[in-house]
Amino acid sequence: MTEKTIYLAGGCFWGTEHFMKLVAGVTDTEVGFANSIVPNPSYKEVCTGTTNAAETVKVVYDADTVSLPFLLDLYFKTIDPTSLNKQGGDQGTQYRTGIYYTDPADKQVIEEAVAGLAQEYSKPIVIEVMPLKNFYDAEQYHQDYLDNNPGGYCHIDPSLFKLARNARERGR
Repeated sequence: MTEKTIYLAGGCFWGTEHFMKLVAGVTDTEVGFANSIVPNPSYKEVCTGTTNAAETVKVVYDADTVSLPFLLDLYFKTIDPTSLNKQGGDQGTQYRTGIYYTDPADKQVIEEAVAGLAQEYSKPIVIEVMPLKNFYDAEQYHQDYLDNNPGGYCHIDPSLFKLARNARERGR
């Protein structure tokens, strides 16, 4: 097994985490806050917009089972990549979209995926692509939120969860 990690900000982290957990090869997920200028911010602090943190999901995956381009393609299906600081009903800088990497080799793969995505849109793509500066775990009640609260709010179209499950069954 070749374990890799990527950090995905896709608006509210509850849905992004739930979606990614369904994909074959994803071995662990954790919700938190990426690239904050405030050490270990609370959810309440992040909601003020003063921390520069993005609600983000740490996605640990087996690269022998699932590729980064495939994960990114699935992620793109769950966001509006042209919407700045807004996904679904959520607005604010903490809901921006972003792909944050820790392996410099991932940068080119991510940039190529985003460039390919841009060809499908007439408006500019506003997904941040940058190295991860920091990641702080969100409070425990945010972890696995939609598993623990099945009727909870989610901006992701529920049919996409079926897509992720089907991807799991196909193995890619």
